[in-house]
Amino acid sequence: MAEASNAPVGVFDSGVGGFTILKELLRELPEERFIYFGDTGNCPYGVRPVSEIQELSRNAARLLLDQGAKAIVVACNTASVSALADLRATFDCPFIGVVPAIKPAVALTRTGRVGIAATEASARGDYLRHLIDQHANGVEVFAVGCPRLVLLAEAGILDGPEAEAAIRDYITPMLDAGIDTLVLGCTHFPAMRLAFARVVGPQVTMIDSGAAIARQTRRVLSERGWLAGAGQSADEPRPLDDGDALWCSGDAEHCAHVATAILSMPVQVRFAPGMLLPPVRA
Repeated sequence: MAEASNAPVGVFDSGVGGFTILKELLRELPEERFIYFGDTGNCPYGVRPVSEIQELSRNAARLLLDQGAKAIVVACNTASVSALADLRATFDCPFIGVVPAIKPAVALTRTGRVGIAATEASARGDYLRHLIDQHANGVEVFAVGCPRLVLLAEAGILDGPEAEAAIRDYITPMLDAGIDTLVLGCTHFPAMRLAFARVVGPQVTMIDSGAAIARQTRRVLSERGWLAGAGQSADEPRPLDDGDALWCSGDAEHCAHVATAILSMPVQVRFAPGMLLPPVRA
C-alpha cells in the first residue's frame, strides 16, 4: 500500500462509545485522518447472538474499507470479544481491538480485589474469563455486565442522577466486596466517568484502555511504515476537520449531539443507509 501513509484510519463501535477511543486517537495521532462509524441503529451489540455481532462488524469494516481505511480500530469491547478473529480472517487489513485493562488493574490494586464494569456479552463470554485467568495472579476479579449504562450513554445521559443511580445498582455489590480498582470495560463508560467517580469515591482507582489502544494503533502503523507525517503526539485531541468523516446507522443529529459532548468539540455526523438488522426480540 504505497499511499498508506496518506490513507485514513477507520474506527467503529456499536454506537457512541467509540468516540472515547477516537478522542485518544486524536491526541496520540493528530496527523492521521479518521473515519468513524457508530452503528447506533443496531446498538447495543451485547444482547445480540455472536453470529449477528460478527455480521454487523463485517458490515462496519466494509464501510470503512470502501472509504480507503488503511487500518481499523474496533473501538467496541463486544465486537472485539466476538468478532475480531472473524474480521482478521475475512479482510486483508490490520485490526486493533479493545482489551479490558485487567493487567494494569491487577498491578494497581492494594486490596487484591478488582472490579470490571463490562458489556453483557463480555461479562458472560469466555474471552474475559481467559484474560482474568491469564493476568489475575491471585487477585480476585469481579465482573458485571451493565447493559442499561450502554443505553443511557447512547441516549446522551452521561451524567446526572439517572446515570448515577444506574451505576450504583451495578457497582455497589463490587464495592461491598472491597474492590479498590475499577476497570471501565466498555468504551461507552469513560464518557460517564464523572458519574462513576461519585459512586465509587476517591478510594477506588478507575482505569480504561483508551490511551493504550491509541498507542497500540501507533505501533501497528509504525511497524508498517504507514504513519502520517512525523507521527508526533499532542497534549490535547486535535479538532476534527474536513479530512475526517463520521458516520452512523441511526439518528445522525442525535449521534452528533452525544459525540459533541464526549469529544468536547463541534461534530457533524452523516447517516449511512442500508446497515440495519432486525431489532433483537425481548
